[in-house]
Amino acid sequence: MPHYHGKIDSKLPHVGTTIFTVMSRLAVEHDAINLSQGFPDFDCAPELLELVTKYLGAGLNQYPPMAGVPVLREAIAEKVEALYGASYDPEHEITVIPGATYGIYTAVAAMVRPGDEVILCEPAYDSYAPSVEVNGGTPVYVQLTFPDYAIDWPAMQQAISPRTRMIIINTPNNPTASVFSAEDLRMLDALLAGTNIVVVADEVYEHIVFDGHAHQSVARFPRLAERSFIVSSFGKTYHVTGWKMGYVVAPRELMNEFRKVHQFNVFVANGPIQYALAEYMKNKDAYLALAQFYQRKRDFFLERIKGSRFKPLPSRGTFFQNLRYDAISDERDTDLAVRLTREYGIASIPVSVFYREPPAHRVLRFCFAKSEATLASGAEILRRI
Repeated sequence: MPHYHGKIDSKLPHVGTTIFTVMSRLAVEHDAINLSQGFPDFDCAPELLELVTKYLGAGLNQYPPMAGVPVLREAIAEKVEALYGASYDPEHEITVIPGATYGIYTAVAAMVRPGDEVILCEPAYDSYAPSVEVNGGTPVYVQLTFPDYAIDWPAMQQAISPRTRMIIINTPNNPTASVFSAEDLRMLDALLAGTNIVVVADEVYEHIVFDGHAHQSVARFPRLAERSFIVSSFGKTYHVTGWKMGYVVAPRELMNEFRKVHQFNVFVANGPIQYALAEYMKNKDAYLALAQFYQRKRDFFLERIKGSRFKPLPSRGTFFQNLRYDAISDERDTDLAVRLTREYGIASIPVSVFYREPPAHRVLRFCFAKSEATLASGAEILRRI
């Protein structure tokens, strides 16, 4: 096996293997119920699989257009306008991408230069800071308040400096399961007025907001939309996380810069699947009914863990439920997550890994995008702990 003997000055010296890979691997090793990584354990709609088969056999297996097939971009534009009242030009303002993480990275790469600062809300999804750092930027953190994980707007205002180039926001939020209110976005709009700061809005869970609330997309707020890349995910919406398909919408001027990087980064996303998604998007119920679908799973899981010593925190969106374990252990959440996997056969995600420094509160994140049988089995274990 060859070895590199030169000096490597790593651009990401503190980055190891992502916690999702670590915990999923541990779950496999111990044959544990995996409520850690955010993916469904059930398949997508058979109609969608039939459409993929149809288009794989339709001779559409060469490079699609760099920005995505026109019929899919048109379907995305129609959906965004219908849901959020925002009009995006499919030709110049919508790009189909191989997964939302890619879209976030590419937006950062297109806009952030060495010395620029990028504000992140902490706990922050673990791809954000490395995307900033590898492109020469400096992450600046604003902590969400515990236990409701709300934005501390005075702290946000204080974090803005002449070097601030970008703010990355995530609603509904992973890992906190909190959501932005309309008032939050009005506050952000007012805060950024008169600045040159751009926004990356990670809205991959846009269709998974609970208890009758509407998702407050940045697209609903015209002045914010003018400075924003909005990133969404077909994988989260249609239960096909392994397809790595999503899209970005942004004003033409911003999208022009995004596509400059996109064309030399990946160039295109999977062609036949784009045609399948475009046709499947005609079935609006597939995404309009998603919140109700996952709310039933959330409520099922919460009902089954009643009587346990875990204390649920509010889950207002996403397919995650955070549980405090103060009454169980004073272990670090990273240690407890490993121990529960090994000793009890249930895998979760320790929320502290989404912070630079482990916080004082003790919280584990559980994914309820699972079958009822899986959730019932997992809940039974949690009640025994």
